[in-house]
Amino acid sequence: MTSNAGCWKRRLAVFVIATSLLSGCATVSSDGSVPGACPPVFEYSRELQARAAEELALLPHGSAISEMLSDYAVMRDQARSC
Repeated sequence: MTSNAGCWKRRLAVFVIATSLLSGCATVSSDGSVPGACPPVFEYSRELQARAAEELALLPHGSAISEMLSDYAVMRDQARSC
């Protein structure tokens, strides 16, 4: 009698590889959310926005924080339009 264990190992390897490759094509994550979905945009109160504007005005012109806040504003606009 001949053994067919080599055949089963090959089939198992093909099955594992195919499953691995196909799982990369999934369009829904395990929690049910869609990948690439728009992040929520947190709304700040007017008082906090006014306070942040006052604090930003106290920073020196061209400060790193003001540049980062500018980038953050762009990201919020993109998330909001999404």
